[in-house]
Amino acid sequence: MYRIPPEFAEYYAQIVEKVKEEYRRASEVRKKLGTVVDKVETIIAEDMAERVELLVGPQGIAEKIRFLKNKLSRERLAFKLAEDIIYSSIGKLKEEVAIKQALCTALAVMTPPCITAAPSEGIADVKIKKNPDGSSYLAVYFAGPIRAAGGTELTATVILADSIRRLLNLDRYKPTEEEIKRFKEELRTYVRMVSRFQYNVPDHLVEKALRNIPIEITGIPTDNILAPSYRNLPRVETNYLRGGALRVVNDGIIGRARKALKLVEMLGLSGWEWLQEVAEEFSKIHSASSAEESYLNEVIGGRPVFSLPDVFGGFRLRYGRSYNTGMAAVGVHPMTMKVLEGYIATGTQLKLDYPGKGGVAMPVDTIEPPRVLLDDGSVVKVDNDLTYAEVKNKIVKILFLGDILISFGDCIENNVELRPVGYCEEWWALELKKEITMAGGIEKVARMLDMNPGRLKLLVEDPLIFKPTDREALRLSFKLKVPLHPSYCCFWENISIKELVMLR
Repeated sequence: MYRIPPEFAEYYAQIVEKVKEEYRRASEVRKKLGTVVDKVETIIAEDMAERVELLVGPQGIAEKIRFLKNKLSRERLAFKLAEDIIYSSIGKLKEEVAIKQALCTALAVMTPPCITAAPSEGIADVKIKKNPDGSSYLAVYFAGPIRAAGGTELTATVILADSIRRLLNLDRYKPTEEEIKRFKEELRTYVRMVSRFQYNVPDHLVEKALRNIPIEITGIPTDNILAPSYRNLPRVETNYLRGGALRVVNDGIIGRARKALKLVEMLGLSGWEWLQEVAEEFSKIHSASSAEESYLNEVIGGRPVFSLPDVFGGFRLRYGRSYNTGMAAVGVHPMTMKVLEGYIATGTQLKLDYPGKGGVAMPVDTIEPPRVLLDDGSVVKVDNDLTYAEVKNKIVKILFLGDILISFGDCIENNVELRPVGYCEEWWALELKKEITMAGGIEKVARMLDMNPGRLKLLVEDPLIFKPTDREALRLSFKLKVPLHPSYCCFWENISIKELVMLR
């Protein structure tokens, strides 16, 4: 059961009672009208554990989830539940039924809050089939609704299926040349005639994945479009496109190869070493392709593009968290929102190129604000409402959008390398603290600089709020050999020699 704070208990109880009363009234109306079902079909679930049990089952799984959810990570919990379901079903259920139950339950746990169709409808069937050499292997049939799950969950489902295969001592899937070619043909036909995938994966990586994935990733037909060639294959039951299976391989196993590798290493599974090569090669191909072209291809008509990758004037990367940012929630300066005339507002979903696919914009006023060019030729840092009110009708061009605040946890979650960031206040404060410690401490340095010790301490401990004056910044740099404070650093790397000479 979900435990609510005591002060809200009475209020919550009243809401629950009113909802139950509405359900009772609706059921009475249905009985009087003689409807086929004389009660409201939608069941109220107390928490995520109960939703999993009601959505996909099996009965009694909610208690296990509640018992283990605070002891295991989400992925380990899913694998543990799947293992328990398999072992508890031996002799009671057919192996194929037990495997499907384990996969659906695990997928539901991995896609909180368990309200999408992926766990209940994304896995259409599971079969134990025969390889050409007579050995038995596992085949998972994916359906269209599997797209509701993220790429990471798609990958985890395949790895989970491999784990179950090992528990049941089944052999690997051994694809024929025709089956591999059929899958590649379906992929290209799907992109050409139905829809784009998130990633553009070359054929040789698709082939490498299909030859090495230890289970058969197949599916039911999702579109009324025939595969152009390699039809009527003995182990492929349909001649139509299998959109769910295509998405699992393209956007899951290959597109999320780094995350898959991380999960495999965490669980200690062997036989997936080939993922390292796929991840490295896909990363090279993905980074070498034109990021700008990729962005523009995916822009929906009428949506604004604020900046292109690695172009000066766009958002500057900054690591950290505010109280209102975190996983997939990024910080943008509130004056940036105003300068952009509200095209970015609190809660706006932004498509990003790093560290993941996107994030929700939240206002954070302690990061670098935007710079604008006015109609009189002056350049202004817009860092507060008063400044914005003075310049809003004079802005000719936005020269710099300001910082975008990305949490370190997002980088871990997306398994990406950390990129270099701009020089910022918290970085400067750490360097200042180091030099002060080496010079003998706050009191000694304050006397040397003729500064108030309390003021110097604030500059070190709260650099986002307290910033040095221009004279203090110069004094600290000359005396302690620390870099000039970021507030007084210009973007010198973006000026030409000719422009520098002109300024001098």
